[in-house]
Amino acid sequence: MTPQELRAFCLSFDAAVEDFPFSPEISVFKVRGKLFALSHLDARPLKVNLKCDPDDAIRLRGEHEGLIVPGWHMNKRHWNTVTADGGLPDRLVKELIEDSYDLVVAGLPRADRLRLDRP
Repeated sequence: MTPQELRAFCLSFDAAVEDFPFSPEISVFKVRGKLFALSHLDARPLKVNLKCDPDDAIRLRGEHEGLIVPGWHMNKRHWNTVTADGGLPDRLVKELIEDSYDLVVAGLPRADRLRLDRP
């Protein structure tokens, strides 16, 4: 996955926006003001921090050692850092991004969830 593909995929979700609250180099993708993905798009290798169910986070780290690790500078229980341009299939990276988005949306107030075009 390229940085352009990562950005485009993150922005393809309903109400997703890109913000730069930490520095101009760090892209923060949010839905209704809540972070679901964070990446330094110019870094090599390309990595993205994604929210994850705690049980799935541990399983994924075991299955993809070195490519999925505890979230850098994040709550290690709920966040993973995923190497997006390495040995992981793009399909899996996209699934993990979508799962992160869905987890964040599930935690939004009901009124915000109803404004989204998600089933």
